[in-house]
Amino acid sequence: MATSLIRKLFFAGIHFCLVCTASNIHAQEILEIYPGQIPGATVAASNATNDTKYPGLIRHSVIPTIQVFLPAKDKANGTAVLICPGGGYSVIVYEGEGINTAKRFAENGIAAFVLKYRLPNDSFSVDKSIAPLQDAQQAIKYIRENAGKWNVDIHKVGVVGFSAGGHLASTLATHFNTSYIDNPQKTNLRPDFQVLVYPVITMQENLTHKDSRKKLLGAEPSTDKVDLFSNELQINDSTPPAYLTHTADDNVVDVDNSINYFEVLRKRKIAVEMHIYSKGGHGFIFRQPGWMDTLLLWMKNNKWLN
Repeated sequence: MATSLIRKLFFAGIHFCLVCTASNIHAQEILEIYPGQIPGATVAASNATNDTKYPGLIRHSVIPTIQVFLPAKDKANGTAVLICPGGGYSVIVYEGEGINTAKRFAENGIAAFVLKYRLPNDSFSVDKSIAPLQDAQQAIKYIRENAGKWNVDIHKVGVVGFSAGGHLASTLATHFNTSYIDNPQKTNLRPDFQVLVYPVITMQENLTHKDSRKKLLGAEPSTDKVDLFSNELQINDSTPPAYLTHTADDNVVDVDNSINYFEVLRKRKIAVEMHIYSKGGHGFIFRQPGWMDTLLLWMKNNKWLN
């Protein structure tokens, strides 16, 4: 993702934050998701300086966390979402795509957990390509194993992802049969539903977002690695239901990422709904604050929102 685009997303996110008001939202505690050593972390990672957060954007992430946003008790319906903000696997658009979205979910009775995942970095990870997935798996495991604390139904935990965070969310939704983390309790790592917003889906050369692919897989990844992280190729009969939204004029992440994913899900008879706006470009949510209305309706129709 280009620097100018990230800057636009940041300021749009700040504006969105100012015009939105949150009511009766509890918590916002930030929790480290690993009880001990972070899997695959190198010595360099353990000696790294604390993460730095430019307002709204995280540029340096080696310690994975979730930030918790709980609804008022009289609104809570047991559903939870793990939110994966985007940023081309080079930054995390934490405020605009993470916190603002979490607040909106909480206002509607849904517990929301914003994931600060490790950004792929050869200096900090033995295998940088699986580090974000490990963090997403650990996060959904953490949520389910502590569900009682937050009044969450372990059978109503979904994942939401934006842009490269959409790639991470769809990776979590298609790679759950392989555990990349220690999971002695065999906690279910499969999200119950997936919400993908202008997502990167494929790593194939002709369609991928090239900067995201390079950050995650390196400059010259093997064919096997490219196929493994091309999530349209990883769909099976157990892939969770999906909601996709994109714009036709997105010139950063081609809408065919969503369309191809939709088609494979449809042909596999996986429940899927997609909304494509004619205009709005990448990051359209900052210019269309009502974009979540159709998503919430989809969740209501599928019994994830009372």
